[in-house]
Formats: sequence, structure tokens, C-alpha cells
Amino acid sequence: MSESRILVVDGDMARAERVATLLEFMDFTPRLVADAADLDLARSKATDWVAIVAGDVGDPGAWSAFVDWLSRQPLHSPLMVLPGHDERAPWRSLVHPDSVWPLDYPIRRPQLQEALRRASLKRIDDEERQDKQSVGPTGSSEAVTRLNRMIDQVAGFDTTVLILGESGTGKEVAARTIHERSKRAGKPFVAINCGAIPADLLESELFGHEKGAFTGALTQRKGRFEMAEGGTLLLDEIGDMPMAMQVKLLRVLQERTFERVGGTQVYSCNVRVVAATHRNLEDQIAKGGFREDLFYRLNVFPIEMPALRERTEDLPDLISAITKQLAESGRGRVALTGEAVNVLKHYHWPGNVRELHNLLERLAVLHPNSQVRATDLPARYRAGVAELPVEPAMTNPTPATVIAATRATPSSAPAAGAADPSTINPRATLPPEGLDLKSHMAELELELIQAALQQANGVVAHAAPLLGLRRTTLVEKLRKYGIDRDAD
Repeated sequence: MSESRILVVDGDMARAERVATLLEFMDFTPRLVADAADLDLARSKATDWVAIVAGDVGDPGAWSAFVDWLSRQPLHSPLMVLPGHDERAPWRSLVHPDSVWPLDYPIRRPQLQEALRRASLKRIDDEERQDKQSVGPTGSSEAVTRLNRMIDQVAGFDTTVLILGESGTGKEVAARTIHERSKRAGKPFVAINCGAIPADLLESELFGHEKGAFTGALTQRKGRFEMAEGGTLLLDEIGDMPMAMQVKLLRVLQERTFERVGGTQVYSCNVRVVAATHRNLEDQIAKGGFREDLFYRLNVFPIEMPALRERTEDLPDLISAITKQLAESGRGRVALTGEAVNVLKHYHWPGNVRELHNLLERLAVLHPNSQVRATDLPARYRAGVAELPVEPAMTNPTPATVIAATRATPSSAPAAGAADPSTINPRATLPPEGLDLKSHMAELELELIQAALQQANGVVAHAAPLLGLRRTTLVEKLRKYGIDRDAD
């Protein structure tokens, strides 16, 4: 577990072994590396280790590259340096001095024990801060980093925020993040969709009403402004608000007071207003559909939400977060192969993150507790890829949310483009003119599918196991070959 892992980088293996023995005695799990160049940073995270012990680090360039990588990771592990490091070494300028902790050698157990205790407490504190920061837009792309920076800048103030962006980009998530990172976090967060409520009811929904104010008003009722007192009110789809209501909303934003429908008492409100819309409000103003004075009142701090197609590098993180959420809510667990994720990166995502959420929920229903390959994705998501890679079926898929495609090649594998003679079947023959392998394999697949259906008396659910396929996969293949068969 990363909570007990210690990375030891030391070319002096005798010293490294002594350090590792002491760490094991203290119930930590050391990993020994003779040179920083041996670390695969593409497959590593700074949080993999609770601390890093540095002795003879080998190649200075590789060590500087490692320290530079470490310094750019959020909430990284401390560096515990053994004697022998120059106080003016270039790598020291790459990391904050508070993250470099000197160690004596020979190792004094009390000193090491205290340093590891501090490192463990730092890890706990970092994880608590990370949990707080994790509320919000998911991803590490430049667009999301910039978005989180803007949210952090405005969260501490009561400034009115206008969130713009396409449908499904997560405008409400951004609004909630602003609330959670503000001093109002302990107060209510209330959201209302201004476009989903009829015009004649919207005023009552926002400001409340008194008993008898209109037909059906049988009791007194609080509005959203009162419900959000002390907290944050999200006015979603503000661009769809009727003009008459825009006038009343402008007055509330200016005066910070309102009256319930049918009442005369004036109520003061202490509410932070966040508005959101997928519409271009300046175009709406030009067309006479939105008040210019209200626009300037709302557009104090605009935030533009990036579309998913502009940050496809965040897809693995988004898939991981969404599938975890689906599993925790009891709506199924599903995993995607690395190739499936790569195929999704070629899709244009008109529905943005909301569409991705719906796709993953659908896959969780179709392939419960299974691994989804690229060929299992619906056709529309595969349209942008000319030819899908062939992926081996996995009988025991890893329950991780996203499983990256393996990139490691065994050292005994033949060079690219060369055939391994031991794998060639001497009985396999080709006609002199050759053949179309793709068509040949398709014909063979069709013959085997027909044979399985015949053996299963035409029942797809019984034929699929004979071919090592899921029922839904076999149904897709039947459609592909134009076979009309009841998918029992």
C-alpha cells in the first residue's frame, strides 16, 4: 500500500540494504533503486511513496529530471537525503526547501522514526486537503487546471459569478465547487432551473408566496432565496428566464430585498448568486430576449466551461470518477480497456460529460462486472476510428475503473516486422495468388457463429457461451452479418 511504501534511491547497495532492513523492521515497505534513471516516471505518481530516501542517486541529470517531475506533482512526498549531497547542487533549486529533510548516516533509528512519523502525518493532511479539492471539475488538463484556478480565485469572495458553456459541461458542478470552497460552505446550496419552470410559477419558486396569494396557494411557502439564506443560489439556464422575471430579479440583486407573492413584508437576503447558461447572452440582448442591465449585473466574474472534446486527455480520470460513482450508487460496475478509452478520445462528444455519464451507465447495465473492449462500444462511438484493434477477451477482468493497455514487450519477443519461426504452423498453406485475410476471417467467424446457433437450436443466449462471447456481443455480430435471430 502507498501508505507504507518508501522509495530508496542509492547506488551504494550495501547502505541501501541496511536502510531497507531498518524500514522493514519498522513495518514500512521499501523499494530499492540504484539510479534515478531506473524509475519509469510515466507509470509513477508522487503519491506512490510516503517518503523518498536519497543516497548516491547516480546520474545527476536523471536525478534532476526526477526531482523536477516530483516538484510538479501536487502534494508530493518529502525527500529524505543522506549525507553527501552538495548544498548548492542544482536539483535543490527545483524543489521547496521544506520538502528536503536531512538524515544522518549511520542511520539513527529515532531520527528516522520521527521523520517517517512526520511524513505519515503529512500524507494524512495532504489527503484531507486533496479530498476537499477533489470536489469539483475532474481532470488534469490545462483547461481544467485553468478552470480550477479561476474557481479558487473567486470562491473566497461574494462576487456574482456567471458560468457559461455548452449543455452537459458541468456548470452545476462548477457552481457547487465555488460554494464548497467558499466561506459559505456550511450553508445551503440551492439550485433552480429557470427554463424548466413555467413563467407564471417562477416568481413563487424564487421568492415564495403567502397563503391565498393565488388559486392553489393553500399554505405559506418559502422561495429559493429564503431557502439559500447564508449560502449560494444557482440560477441555472438564466438565459431562459422570462423578461418580466428578469426585471424583478434585477431589483433583488440591486437591493438585496424581496417580497413574497401576495405579501407586503420586505425580506432581506444574504445570498451569493451564481448564474449559468448555455446561451450566448450578448446575442440574446441583441435579439431583445435578455436585459442588458441584468447581464452586466450577473457578468461580474464570468467562467467559461470547456467542452469535453477540448480536453479529451481527461477522459481516463472522468471515466474513473464516473464508474466509481455508478458502482457506489448501486448502478453497476464496469471497466474499460485502454483501447476502448483511446477510441472514445476520437469521438466529438456533443453531449459533453453528461453524455459520457449516460454511456458509462448504459455499459454498466450491458456489461455488469465486466471489461468493455473497443468493439463493445456502440457504433456511433466507434465511427471516428477506421479499424479497431483486436483485443483479447479477459475471463477475469480487473475491477479497476480504467485498465490501460499494456505497453510492455517481453525481451524475448522478435523484432518488429519479423516472424517468430517457432510460431509458424508448417501445415498452413496459402494459394499462390494469396488471399484477403480480413474477408477470410470474417467468413470463418460467420461459419462458427452459424454452427454455434445450430448446436444451440437457434437460441442466442445458449450459443454465446459456446463461442466465449457475451450475449450482447453475439447479438451485435448477428446484426453485423445481417442474421435476423431472436436474442433470447
